[in-house]
Amino acid sequence: MSIFSDVEEAQPIEVFHLVKVFNEDKDPSKVNLTIGAYRTDEGKPYYIPVVKEAESVVLDGTLNHEYLPILGLESFTKAASQLLLGDITQRQEEGTIFGVQSISGSGALRVGAEFLVKHLKCTTFYYSIPTWENHHLIFMTSGFQDAKTYRYWNEETRSLDFDGFCEDLSNAPENAVIILHGCAHNPTGLDPTEDQWKKIAEIIKEHKLIPFFDNAYQGFASGDLEKDAWSVRYFLSQGFEFLCSQSFAKNYGLYNERAGNLTFVLNSVEDVKAVKSQVTMIVRGMYSNPPNHGARTVSTILNNNLFKNEWINTLKLMTDRIKVMRKSLRENLENLGTTGTWNHITDQTGMFSYTGLSASHVEYLRNKYHIYMLRSGRINICGLNTNNIKYVAEAIADTLLNVAK
Repeated sequence: MSIFSDVEEAQPIEVFHLVKVFNEDKDPSKVNLTIGAYRTDEGKPYYIPVVKEAESVVLDGTLNHEYLPILGLESFTKAASQLLLGDITQRQEEGTIFGVQSISGSGALRVGAEFLVKHLKCTTFYYSIPTWENHHLIFMTSGFQDAKTYRYWNEETRSLDFDGFCEDLSNAPENAVIILHGCAHNPTGLDPTEDQWKKIAEIIKEHKLIPFFDNAYQGFASGDLEKDAWSVRYFLSQGFEFLCSQSFAKNYGLYNERAGNLTFVLNSVEDVKAVKSQVTMIVRGMYSNPPNHGARTVSTILNNNLFKNEWINTLKLMTDRIKVMRKSLRENLENLGTTGTWNHITDQTGMFSYTGLSASHVEYLRNKYHIYMLRSGRINICGLNTNNIKYVAEAIADTLLNVAK
């Protein structure tokens, strides 16, 4: 009898399971619209040229492999927080805004969530319906006791359910943590307008809720880093105390380097030392010390104007390709007379589209056409290209004619 005999097998993680099945699929017409990674028009991973340049600088300057500080590489965390929050140098100098290098965005959420449970005694968190599936797992694993949802996607209109969103936030208990997507909401691609963000901030302030912004796609929504940071900067301007997670997987293509940042925004200098000390203890007990390469690569780019401008221009090219694919998919679907309306494809923004396809539709598309997407109907627009977009549109049109919802 093994000590492991009673361990139950967990369900496979959908997106990685689908990638595995896709890779094993021998059909030449197969299309992968699952995992959130950028692809070129040739369907290939994109090694961003300035990232490659910066990595050469990092490697040439590497003298040793000594540990970084527990809270990470300061040139990285300072620049990352500034990228998101703007001109915060004075606040950084006094310590009321500081960053913690993390194991990508997931690690930032995990460290932040554990801090909120242990030291702010938070027990309840809210996430949008739908949201990135890992939010629930991360926060529950961190010690939260009560997971609640706020309405976001209106299935009927395929648009933002703003009234439901506001009503659910208004009913949240004091000290509840609200997970907010800074831009390019995953999976819907729908973001509130600036006026709607102002209303959300008003409700959160009135009901004494705690905002936690998840920012995995800055630059990938509009192609404009400043515009994509508007929501978070508005909360900063309104005097909120809050947390922000950042991932540099998507906008730098550093998926497996796990470069992330967790920013704390405090209003009192007196609280900084204690907060930093407790975050240090959480990191020490979790992974002890962050990795060097990805963070130093991002730091090299953000702290060099030539590199940074090249990166910004590349981001614009990437987001422009995404926008072209959105427009083309919608046009193809409408030209085919596909059942339903398809304006939501171009109304949405960022890497993903919430198509409105059902789990039955998704299964049919996979079995008949070898087109892979999440069962929720979320697709990665980057998986589309000029060679497969007509095929995908025709497959969707056929599916909606022959498969009941």
